[in-house]
Amino acid sequence: MGSLLEIIALHPADAEAAQEGGADRLELCASMEADGLCPSVSTVSAIRRATDLPLRVMLRLENSFTANGADLNRLTAMAQSFLAAGADGFVLGFLTPDNQVDVESVSALVSTFAGTPWTFHRAIDAVLDQQQAWRALRTLPGLDCVLTAGSSIGVSHGLDDLCKLAKEDAAVAGVMMAGGGLQPEHVPWLYQSGVRRFHVGTSVRQDGSWTKAYVNSRFVRSWRTLLDAQDARE
Repeated sequence: MGSLLEIIALHPADAEAAQEGGADRLELCASMEADGLCPSVSTVSAIRRATDLPLRVMLRLENSFTANGADLNRLTAMAQSFLAAGADGFVLGFLTPDNQVDVESVSALVSTFAGTPWTFHRAIDAVLDQQQAWRALRTLPGLDCVLTAGSSIGVSHGLDDLCKLAKEDAAVAGVMMAGGGLQPEHVPWLYQSGVRRFHVGTSVRQDGSWTKAYVNSRFVRSWRTLLDAQDARE
C-alpha cells in the first residue's frame, strides 16, 4: 500500500488546492487556535461540493480532551448532520481526568455511527502511559487511524518514540499517522519504521499561517512527491 497524505482543510479553497496537489484525504476542522474544533455543517457541505476526496470531520467542542454526557449528546447529533453533509469519517478522542484513554466515552460516541471509520486524534500524545493507551485503542470499534506526534509538543520531539513504537509493533505502525509539526526530514525515518500515513497542516500554507493563507497546491505537491519517492524505493 502506498503512503497516505492527509491535509487539514478549513475552507473549500483549501480542499481544492489539496486535491490539486495530490492529497489523499482531508481532515475538516475549525478554530485552529484551539488545536481544531468541529467545523460548521455548512462548511462540510461546501467542501464536499468542492472535492471528491474522503473527508474526516473533527468531533471536538472545546480545547479539552475530556467529554461529559451533554458533550456526547451534542456530538452524536453533530455526527449525523456531518454524515448527511458528506462526511466519510470522523476525528475524535477523549481522555479521563487522569489522562488515560476514555474508552467508555469514545465507545459511546462511535457506537452511534457504527460502520463509519474514524481517527483517534492527538489526545494520545497527552496520556501518561503510552503502552496502556495503545492497548486501550485496540479495543475501540471502527478505529483505523491514530494521529500522533509522539509528544505533546510535536514530531520534532517525539520522532524517536514514534519510530520505536512502529518498529516494535506492526499493528501500531499500520494505524499510526504521523502529524503535529511534521517536517519533510522526518519522513524517511518514519517510513523506515513502517509508518505510511502522514498528516500535514501549517507546512502547506504560506508562512505557516492558518488565518492569512489557504493551502498552497505546490506545497502539497512537494509532500506528494516526497512520499511517492519513498514508496518507489520500497
